[in-house]
Amino acid sequence: MPVTLDADAAAVYKAFQEAGRPAYETLTPDEARAYYFAARVVTNPEPPELAEVQEFAIPAPHGAIPARLYRPMRLPDGPAPVLVFFHGGGWVIGNLDTHDIVCRKLAHEGELIVISVDYRLAPEHKFPAAVDDAVGAAQWIADNAAAIGIDARRLSVGGDSAGGNLAAVVALAARDGKGPKIAGQVLIYPATDFTMSHPSHSEPETSVLLTHSVIRWFRDHYLGSAADVHDWRASPARAETLVGLPPAYVLTAGADPLRDEGSDYALRLREAGVAVTYRHFPGQFHGFFTMGKLLDQANVAAVEIGAWLRALNERDASCQTGRSV
Repeated sequence: MPVTLDADAAAVYKAFQEAGRPAYETLTPDEARAYYFAARVVTNPEPPELAEVQEFAIPAPHGAIPARLYRPMRLPDGPAPVLVFFHGGGWVIGNLDTHDIVCRKLAHEGELIVISVDYRLAPEHKFPAAVDDAVGAAQWIADNAAAIGIDARRLSVGGDSAGGNLAAVVALAARDGKGPKIAGQVLIYPATDFTMSHPSHSEPETSVLLTHSVIRWFRDHYLGSAADVHDWRASPARAETLVGLPPAYVLTAGADPLRDEGSDYALRLREAGVAVTYRHFPGQFHGFFTMGKLLDQANVAAVEIGAWLRALNERDASCQTGRSV
């Protein structure tokens, strides 16, 4: 599929190339984490004003999972809806700080509480450690909804890239009784199929910032064996059925090796009877959502996702009270 970058995306890509930043697959995980962390200063937009940002820890069998709560200035009356967010970074890089501004924007635009979960990273913690943390964190948040001040009946999950993968997996696990009831899922250019067999994985035009070789680097650090590729907890597209999953907002980008597996997952969700809002940004590359300082389409996407979450939560609230909207 021919890909033409938007003018601003092309300029950003050129700047990254001219900066001479080393490819992640040539680095150690710690070095890659440092580069990814430093890039946020250049790319992240100014944050909106919030009422509260609070650090806390979620108990887990291995100790504790760091988390961060974002409370916007405007919330509906009563217990608030919540988005449990999982950051991107190939299950190897990224943390609460790399996606801090994204979470602030989603809380502001969605008029809901966002809780960002700092799951364990590979290769120190191989698959399924990140999945266990994501499912366990979502369950703990639902179980402690009253203390947090949230409405567990309006708990959605979301994330970008690897975080979108984890959000999809949490939704599947919850459907099958291994997690809390999920109201909605926000899947931002999600990784859904580790077989990497979709056409966009072999098209040179998609290998922009997220390249085919770095995806393999992430995969090799994250998965423990070849058999893990076919495990639905790693590849949610490999789940036996997608029937019974919650409404989904799925976003893809044109210049992205994950483009086709994201669009295919959206199609399969729709065919399974799931309400799906699918949004494609043909002139953007993988990772653009966190670059609102440089790419206005990132801010457009945040506004749209916020509107989708508000509509979802308003509809759920009306169903609970018996009102119509």
